[in-house]
Amino acid sequence: MSRLRVGIDLVQISRIAASVDEFGDRFLERVFTPTERDYAAGVAERLAARFAAKEAAKKALALDGIGWRDIEVRRGPTGALDLYLHGAARAAADALGAHDLALSMSHEGDYATAIVIAQCSR
Repeated sequence: MSRLRVGIDLVQISRIAASVDEFGDRFLERVFTPTERDYAAGVAERLAARFAAKEAAKKALALDGIGWRDIEVRRGPTGALDLYLHGAARAAADALGAHDLALSMSHEGDYATAIVIAQCSR
């Protein structure tokens, strides 16, 4: 039997921008993979949407205590978003039998949001 799990998150873009201003590369390198940092190019909206996606993935897959960079957002050649799980995040998702992940992100004004839907066999 398959089970759907859902996670959603809302992030204030100005809070992410403030963290970048205050902590700079230390914050960026702790939270985002090199691929994410390259794509976002310091644009606060892009960073905030990815942060929301990581939080939504943590909620959908019960990934408490998992490192931020173990959850990665990539944009494919068609523009579609994909979630990649590494290390402990991948192991936790495998334990749930997560075999399909869907991600949607958006930003407007001072807010970014993301939703993750996971189809799990356990």
